[in-house]
Amino acid sequence: MASKTVIDELKKSKILELLEQGKRIDGRALDEPREISIEVNAIPKANGSARVRLGDTEVICGVKIQPDRPFPDTGDKGLFICTAELLPLSHPTVETGPPQPHVIELARVVDRGIRESHMIDVSQLVIQKDKSVIGVFADNVVVDYDGNLFDACSYAATAALLTSKTPKWNWVDEKAVLDESEPTQLPTSTIPVSVTMAKIGNHIIVDPNGDEWNSMDARITITSDSDGNICALQKGGSNGFSQDEINQCGEISVRVGAKIREILKAAQQSGQ
Repeated sequence: MASKTVIDELKKSKILELLEQGKRIDGRALDEPREISIEVNAIPKANGSARVRLGDTEVICGVKIQPDRPFPDTGDKGLFICTAELLPLSHPTVETGPPQPHVIELARVVDRGIRESHMIDVSQLVIQKDKSVIGVFADNVVVDYDGNLFDACSYAATAALLTSKTPKWNWVDEKAVLDESEPTQLPTSTIPVSVTMAKIGNHIIVDPNGDEWNSMDARITITSDSDGNICALQKGGSNGFSQDEINQCGEISVRVGAKIREILKAAQQSGQ
């Protein structure tokens, strides 16, 4: 453990030294995300799916759509739930067992970004009010980890939802019965994009890789919708951000998010 701490400190010193020169350890600009590749329909039997590679971080998301009971206070709306799981093969530190707090946070941040953008029109996912609705479940599985799972999982879930098709159910004899007609596109109205930034020293960088993630003092994930409105924010790490830094991060997230949204649009078109 001691040698690992020394190595981490040496890496952080090198990263800080480069940042003082306006450089990053992998050669990117401070506001430049890693290369993003998106493959939709990666799981043939799912209602929607996507494989996303963000640099060397890789995530697969599968969407399952099925009848479910509505929440007691929202009987006129369908359900959306997002989960996350890290496979032990994704990183040497990942172990089997109950989800750790950071994995629970990961799922909640991705879920909130999509939910608060109102990407899915859940009012159209009602089979019988107060009795049966359509549930949409997006399950992220991390295959390879090299930093910034928030954005990788968010892009995978969003791409999978954009290309998801939902069957139709009818309410017959007090139960949901599958309609044999062709599935239709899941009703979506916007494309949320999260942008995660790390603060290392006094420097803010977009999409930290594994070494940068281990060296950061604080992080912030900001999600914006297609109109450039910020709809979700999550801060983490031991240190904080000043008001000016928060404003700067908001501007970066909208600007960088617009470019990433075009990649998601292209993936959506390729999957239709």
